[in-house]
Amino acid sequence: MSGQIPDSFVALTEETEAVVQRIGTADILVGIPSFNNADTIGHVVRAVSAGLAKYFPEQRAVLVNSDGGSTDGTPDVVAQTLVDFSAMLISDQQSPLQKIVTPYHGIPGKGSAFRTIFEIARRLKAKACAVVDSDLRSITPEWMDLLISPILDEGFDYVAPYYLRHKYDGTITNSIVYPLTRALYGERIRQPIGGDFGFSGRLAEHYLNKHVWESEVAKFGIDIWMTTEAIATGGRVCQSFLGAKIHNPKDPAADLSAMLVQVLGAMFALMEEHQGLWTKLQGTNAVKLFGFQYAVGVEPVNVNVERMINTFYQGLTDLEPVWNQILGPDTMKDLLALRRVSHQQFHIANEVWARLVYDAAAAYHKRVMPREHLLKAFTPLYLGRTASFVLETQGLTTQEAEGRIEQLCQAFEQQKPYLIARWGDQTA
Repeated sequence: MSGQIPDSFVALTEETEAVVQRIGTADILVGIPSFNNADTIGHVVRAVSAGLAKYFPEQRAVLVNSDGGSTDGTPDVVAQTLVDFSAMLISDQQSPLQKIVTPYHGIPGKGSAFRTIFEIARRLKAKACAVVDSDLRSITPEWMDLLISPILDEGFDYVAPYYLRHKYDGTITNSIVYPLTRALYGERIRQPIGGDFGFSGRLAEHYLNKHVWESEVAKFGIDIWMTTEAIATGGRVCQSFLGAKIHNPKDPAADLSAMLVQVLGAMFALMEEHQGLWTKLQGTNAVKLFGFQYAVGVEPVNVNVERMINTFYQGLTDLEPVWNQILGPDTMKDLLALRRVSHQQFHIANEVWARLVYDAAAAYHKRVMPREHLLKAFTPLYLGRTASFVLETQGLTTQEAEGRIEQLCQAFEQQKPYLIARWGDQTA
C-alpha cells in the first residue's frame, strides 16, 4: 500500500508491536479474548498449544491473548502455561508456538478484543485464524484441527462451530438466531453465535475494514456479525462438529433480557445493512459439516415454565399498547387469544412466532418507537415462546426436540414473503 496506513489501522502497544515485528509472519493465528478468566484460561491455552503442535507441526503458529484489563492474573496464566507434549504423545514439535499477550483498546467488550486479534493477524499475514472462548471446559486439542484445517486444506473462509447442547440450552439461538439467519441468508448454520470460529486471513482483513468498531455490534453482537458478514460477502462457509460446549448454562427464565436486546439489535441492524441481499434470496442450502459426530452427555438445564408464562401474561397486560405498535393485527389477535387458555395448553405456534419476529424486525426498521424500547418489550414475547417450546418438547429427547427446531426454521422460510411485505410497507 505504498507506505500508507489503512483507515482501519489498529494501534498496538509498543511491546506488542515489537513482538509482532520480531515474529514477522505466521501461517496460523489463534486468538483468545479474556477478562478475569484465570481459573479456566490455562486449560484453553494447553488445548490450543497441544492441538497446534499435533496437527500443524510444520506451520508457524501464534497464540494471541487479547485481554480486557483482567485483575486476577489472567495474562500471567497465559504467559506461564506450558504443555507436556510427551504426555500427549506429541514428539516431533518442529515449530515452537509463539505467544502474544496484549491488552486491547476501545469499547470494552469481545468485539474490541477481536479487533486487536484481527489486526495482529493482518500484520503477520496469517493464512488461517481461529478464536476460542477463554472459559471453555470442554475444548480439546482436536478443536484446532476442526477449526483450522477446513481453511488451510479445503479453501473455506469461515468455520462455524457445531455443538451438541441440551434442548433448553441456547434458547435465543434455537428460537430466533438460527431460524432467522437461515431464512434471511440461505445457509443452514446451526450455531451462528457459538463463540468459537475459524476464518481465513482474507476474511480477518475484511472484518477490520468494516466501520463497526465504535458501535453496539462491537460491544455485544460480534459473533452474529462475523457469521453474517462471512455469508454476505460470498465467503465459503462450513461447520465443524466440536462435541459438547461445556459452560455454565443459564435458566432461560433468568434475566436474559440484556443478551436478548444485544443479539436482536445486532441482527436487526445487519438486516438493514444487507437488505439488498436477503430480500432477493429464496430457499436455503445445507452447509458442509466436518468432524466425527458422536453422542455426548450434555449438562441439564432447569427451566421455570410457570415464571416464563406469568412474565408473558404480565407483558400482555402492561405492554399491549406497545405490542400493538410493533406487531401486525393478525399476530396480536393470536397472542390475545392465549388469555383464554390454561398454562398447560399454552402454545405459540411456529407460524405465529415467525410472523412475530418478522413484525419486530420491520418495526425496528421503520423506527415506530425508540429502538431500545422495542427491543426491551420483546423479552416477555421471547419467554412466552420459550415456555411454549418447553411444554411442547418436555417428553422428547434432545434429538427429537431438534426436529421441532427444524419445523420452526421451515416456518420462518415459509413466512419470508410476509417479512418482505412488512419491511417494504411504509404504512404503520
